[in-house]
Amino acid sequence: MKSAYEIIKRPLITEKFSKQQENFNKIAFEVDKHANKIEIKRAIKDIFNVKVIKIASMNIEGKKKRLGVHQGKRVDRKKVIVTLAKGETIDIIGG
Repeated sequence: MKSAYEIIKRPLITEKFSKQQENFNKIAFEVDKHANKIEIKRAIKDIFNVKVIKIASMNIEGKKKRLGVHQGKRVDRKKVIVTLAKGETIDIIGG
């Protein structure tokens, strides 16, 4: 079983997700590709000590890139949007 810090890789801080955090109490994270919703919910609960209502997960396929005759591909990743209960907050920037 993976630890909570191996499952949650990093928060995604963009303008869109900042507005979602303010208006709908939703926060986005990049997580391990093989983690399921139950493991993600448990990891967020352990790390931040908050109540999670809903998790929406997305698998994002890496873009194909080429440089001359060489072809490559960016890394596949998994992104989740976590909806927190009313009154719960996670201060990502403040620490």
